[in-house]
Amino acid sequence: MKLIVAVDSKWGIGKNNDLLFHLKADMRHFVEHTRGKTVIMGSNTLRSFPGGMPLKGRVNIVLNPDGEDGDAKDKGYVLAKSLEELKSLLRDSDTTDAYVIGGAMMYHTMLPYCEEAVITKVEADGGAEVFFDNLDKLENWQCVKVSEPIDDNGYTIRFCIYKNSDTAKL
Repeated sequence: MKLIVAVDSKWGIGKNNDLLFHLKADMRHFVEHTRGKTVIMGSNTLRSFPGGMPLKGRVNIVLNPDGEDGDAKDKGYVLAKSLEELKSLLRDSDTTDAYVIGGAMMYHTMLPYCEEAVITKVEADGGAEVFFDNLDKLENWQCVKVSEPIDDNGYTIRFCIYKNSDTAKL
């Protein structure tokens, strides 16, 4: 399993249940990585999407203890009502092409189970209220690839790949 996230210079990821930056190159990067794959998210992330609808062209799994089976069926996502149910769903599927896509609690909870983190680093302070774990300070995570800098909507970004040397079993 992998995760994908954009972080600011302080590893911030969000404010007011929204992204810190709206970057076209980063959005293309996100789509390229997740299209046709499984995406795993918390309920706030689902609510942050237009109309509260899951992402098209992907299998969407939403962890929501208060979720309704009817809503999941109507909108077309897989509902997990507990972390144990989510882990069971993931154990029973091929997670090679599964990406955790947010929010902060989901990232923090699932980080130990991820083999790879696809991080877009934005060279700016976005004034975040919510933060991602700083992988540069975690001994089992190592940055193995960094792209050349890219200008995206006036911000300098880099696409980075981190690998987890001690992935936990689901």
